[in-house]
Amino acid sequence: MGNVTSNVAARFAFFPPDPPTYDVHKDESGKLVLQGVTADKNIDVHMLDTKGGNKIIATFWRHPVARLTLLYSHGNAADLGQMHELFNELRAHLRVNIMSYDYSGYGASTGKPTEFNTYYDIEAVYNCLKKEYGVKQEDLIVYGQSVGSGPTLHLASRVKKLGGVVLHSAILSGIRVLYPVKMTFWFDIFKNIDKIRRVQCPVLVIHGTDDEIVDWSHGKRLWELSKEKYDPLWVKGGGHCNLETFPEYIKHLRKFISTIEKISISKPAKQLTSTPSITEHKHCKCLRLKAKKEKEES
Repeated sequence: MGNVTSNVAARFAFFPPDPPTYDVHKDESGKLVLQGVTADKNIDVHMLDTKGGNKIIATFWRHPVARLTLLYSHGNAADLGQMHELFNELRAHLRVNIMSYDYSGYGASTGKPTEFNTYYDIEAVYNCLKKEYGVKQEDLIVYGQSVGSGPTLHLASRVKKLGGVVLHSAILSGIRVLYPVKMTFWFDIFKNIDKIRRVQCPVLVIHGTDDEIVDWSHGKRLWELSKEKYDPLWVKGGGHCNLETFPEYIKHLRKFISTIEKISISKPAKQLTSTPSITEHKHCKCLRLKAKKEKEES
């Protein structure tokens, strides 16, 4: 079962929109802009080099009075062009800056989408926040939706003084989406069930009770394993790709942001100093399993 399961897990993880929903070009001043996305003078576009040798696109959405920054890792079948409306809403309602990015092989980012490339991708974005914007780790909240919970927990398990973590429709691991296994196999991907235990900051888990792709039990288990638990949001009747449409979503998220702001203000400021490293060898587009046919063929 091992080889077949590993192959299936790797295949379901990535479905970049084809063709991409935007392109990147330089305007008359030489500034990068997203073609196909409504212009906004408060959005900075970056092309970042990763340790995987790829160039990824990242966008920084600036709010004029924000103290906190949200580093958002989107679901597996979206790119930045599709997230525009959601980021506008989150920036306005939460009063935060938002940094997001396209994984290698997504949108205008080069390379191939793989588990480890997503880790290199989020590290490059983290370093950009540190160098270009001077974001302190106490003022940074990392947010992972669906498969985006993988790079999110990769970073959160290594950066020890983050402000907080949000896990939205998150997975325990790749194979656990397909099979209710009780142990972690070496060939599994996005081993969040192990990494969550190393996260030192407050963790908010958001999951729909009727999630048809990633069972609610994934969110509940991640919350149970969190060291510093924040009141979870179990969205009654919520599925995998519609939680933003429920009024309690933004209300609960705003409450969490307010809590982290108060904690950040009460702590002495400490600038980001370390660079993470890897030691192990319609706006919500989410996880799409195509495993059934493959299991039948196996």
